[in-house]
Amino acid sequence: MDNNIEYNSNWRKVASTIYKKPIDSKIFGMVELDVTELERYVAEKRKEGVKTTLTYLLTQIIGRGIRQEVPELNTYVKRGKIMQREKVDATVSVLLPGGQMGSVKIENADQLTTAEVSAFIGKKIAESRKGDENDTMQSKSMLAKLPWPFRNWLFNIYQTITIHWGISVPGIGLDSNSFGSFIVSNIGTVGLDTGYGSLLPSSNISFVFILGSINKKPVVIDDNIEIRRVMWLSSTLDHRVVDGSHGGRLFRVIKRMAKNPEVLDEKPDLAASIF
Repeated sequence: MDNNIEYNSNWRKVASTIYKKPIDSKIFGMVELDVTELERYVAEKRKEGVKTTLTYLLTQIIGRGIRQEVPELNTYVKRGKIMQREKVDATVSVLLPGGQMGSVKIENADQLTTAEVSAFIGKKIAESRKGDENDTMQSKSMLAKLPWPFRNWLFNIYQTITIHWGISVPGIGLDSNSFGSFIVSNIGTVGLDTGYGSLLPSSNISFVFILGSINKKPVVIDDNIEIRRVMWLSSTLDHRVVDGSHGGRLFRVIKRMAKNPEVLDEKPDLAASIF
């Protein structure tokens, strides 16, 4: 059975033709998220010995939202067709020693519990601090060592084979799915209130999710004004494969799950998912 048929509407075929990633195919969206309950949950988990963060939790929530309600966000363009991924993998940007930015890829991010995703990312960060480079850092190092213009030539070859043609050659490190389904980056930790991420030309991701700063704000709850902790969330989406409505559906899922973070302690019911 071809699960990609429903994604390839006339508009999707036209969009994947007229837009060129990532020059002019971007949609931007931003909302405020009440993270009061999420921060309480983080504090409780840390008392239990689980070293989690809001970044880890929101990565889980996004993954589950894609699996359960917005599968259109788990797609990419391959030779003019919209293709659905078999898994929901995430890449989380992390700050490494020396101020360098690295990344951790989390496979099946939609299926992990808070304890599992926190332990996995914590392990990868610890390895990087010991000097062990992940695949992304190794690729950066290799590319940086090449003189110009050979860097450009090599990158263009890589991009053509993996991104434009959709071919993976694992034996020599060429992978059309190296970044997974989406990227999450927390810029609030480096002093920025909000911003929009770039759709990396070396990836097939359909969106980048950005976490901004957290501030106290008066919020109306049940006709009463309460002081709550509010975070800016923003996203950049690839208009070739998704529309603004898909981003809006994801934001609604995030808001709903942020009010009940305890659900992240349990494995999701994959039988009830859309995939």
